[in-house]
Amino acid sequence: ILIIAAIAIPNLLRSRIAVNEASAVGSMRTINTAETTYNSTYPTIGYTGTLVNLATNGGSCATPTSTTACLIDDTLSKATTAATPKSGFYFTLTASSSLGYTLLGTPAKAGSTGVKNFYTDGTAVIRYTTDGSAAAVTSPSIQ
Repeated sequence: ILIIAAIAIPNLLRSRIAVNEASAVGSMRTINTAETTYNSTYPTIGYTGTLVNLATNGGSCATPTSTTACLIDDTLSKATTAATPKSGFYFTLTASSSLGYTLLGTPAKAGSTGVKNFYTDGTAVIRYTTDGSAAAVTSPSIQ
């Protein structure tokens, strides 16, 4: 049983990491779409620099506003620290005058919940690194 466990557990952990990373990429695509919609809906504001504005932010979706746009779910909007991840990743959204916004996806526990760091911006191209450093605009894109 120990031999089987020694073989199965590392494979299970690698599978879990792959699933977490796929979820992180999906979340980043969702945020990219939400940012584009937000920018189109509120052109005088442009892109938002905070995830809570893209969600309900404790408000109602009956009449969305620029601070309660209802474009992403609250679970994703709260995944902003390693203590509150979504599927092992947390996200840092920042407004950018040149790129519209930048978004980082970081594993909550590097090596355990994920090994890749992700980056995207107003171009909606998702980029990654595997060396533990933060991904950036110069990192390779996901194919």
